[in-house]
Amino acid sequence: MAPKSKLHDVITASRATEDGVASDTTPRNSSISEKAGTRRDQQDMMRMGKSQQFQRNFGFVSMLGFTCVLMSTWEGQLTTSTFGAVNGGTGGLIYCYLGTFAGFLAVIASMAEMASMAPTAGGQYHWVSEFAPPRAQRFLSYTTGWICVLGWQTGITSVAFITASQIQSLAVVNNPSYVFERWHTTLILLAVSFVAVVFNTYLARKLPLVEAVVLVLHIGGFLAILIPLWVMAPRSTAAEVFGTFHNGGGWSSMPLAVLVGMLSPVFTFLGPDSATHMSEEIRDASLTLPRTMMWTLIINGSLGFVMLVTFCFCIGDLHALLANPNVLPFVQVFLIATKSHAGASAMTAILITLTTCGCITNVATASRQMFAFARDRGLPFSTFLAYVRPGWDIPLNAIAVSYCVTILLSLINIGSTAAFNAIVSLGTAALISSYIISTSCVLIRRYTGEKLPMARWSLGKFGGPINLIAVMYLSLVFIFSFFPAKAAVTGENMNWSSLIYGATLIFATIWFFVRGRKEYAGPVAYVRKDV
Repeated sequence: MAPKSKLHDVITASRATEDGVASDTTPRNSSISEKAGTRRDQQDMMRMGKSQQFQRNFGFVSMLGFTCVLMSTWEGQLTTSTFGAVNGGTGGLIYCYLGTFAGFLAVIASMAEMASMAPTAGGQYHWVSEFAPPRAQRFLSYTTGWICVLGWQTGITSVAFITASQIQSLAVVNNPSYVFERWHTTLILLAVSFVAVVFNTYLARKLPLVEAVVLVLHIGGFLAILIPLWVMAPRSTAAEVFGTFHNGGGWSSMPLAVLVGMLSPVFTFLGPDSATHMSEEIRDASLTLPRTMMWTLIINGSLGFVMLVTFCFCIGDLHALLANPNVLPFVQVFLIATKSHAGASAMTAILITLTTCGCITNVATASRQMFAFARDRGLPFSTFLAYVRPGWDIPLNAIAVSYCVTILLSLINIGSTAAFNAIVSLGTAALISSYIISTSCVLIRRYTGEKLPMARWSLGKFGGPINLIAVMYLSLVFIFSFFPAKAAVTGENMNWSSLIYGATLIFATIWFFVRGRKEYAGPVAYVRKDV
């Protein structure tokens, strides 16, 4: 059993601090009001037992830019669709995309409602702590917190790696004598991540403005790439695009191959919880946050579908595109379409800019999630990681540690690309499992008749069925997230993420019983039911 007296002391001390902060943050002038947010923001923070430490300088438009570029749905169709084209073909890609959109509609709607109930930077692990059955609250919440840390920390490295690969593809196209080296990728990855860190520290106060500008670039860049492909690229027939299925992985059946390739569109819909982890920096978060999440799905989902169908019409001979592993397939499609190195470079530069912006938002999200979990004493060195430097109003230590984690992960690429890919691919399984756990908890609470917190954005009577659809869909995705790219498994193409994911869960469990249960009470311990 956990030493309850120690936990009681921690909770009591925290609540005493919150009482002081709550009275201090009542708006007396404009500067205090800007940090405290609206009266509803203050009530939400008081109910959850948290103090306001960040500036609430994100509005609907800036947050919409933040989430749109982080999910990068249309950009992702160009960078990740090759996997789905090999496992499923163009027909499989398109139909899986539609299924993914429908599945994530239920997922994001479920998360948007939970975000309206509890708009906190903790996100999933907080929701699990508050909504899970009492006996399981602390352990499930603790495990979910570790899973989220794993997912978002590897996400920074993953996005920076994609950006580095795009830059190297341009180098190969424009300079045939260039020799592609793994250590080059690592250095570019670190440079991209460093730019993201600079934006999240020295330029942090300008981040809302940057994200609003990025939203314009996100939509403008879509048109700048789409129009040349429509006008200049050679195209396949509709019958070929919608009726071609491919089993390049050697699976036992075509439907299985299509399901394995489903991960291509899934990857481009990941990250709906990113806005949640920024919720303590959003004005009127309990309403702005769910609206942002749903509009991101609508905008990105629509743009992504148009770009995917366009890319499938222009992809041509897939085997020819895969012949040069040092050049990403979409860069070769640009080159074939424009018949110009300058044109292909300009179009690719748009993607590089947007994926770099995606890395900026990943650093912001990962650092806030780490900060929140440390604030609830879920991580080693929690006091250090939860520190917010006065005057900066950002989790500076969490940002610095996130960059250090990126450095360590990127070094693995020098020794083995297969090992590196196994680690960064963990983000998909980690985030999907956190969505499953949190949505399942609110689903159980609904069907047991227990009262849920008030939500300004509510699913109403449709909440239960939508939650159930979300859990069923996510469970399917979770299973296939551990499948290798080919049925004939070797040490090189094996998906080792299952091993690393399991090892992380084992470590989190051991750490919970060794240390965590003595210090981690879970967010529900600080929730004030009288507010």
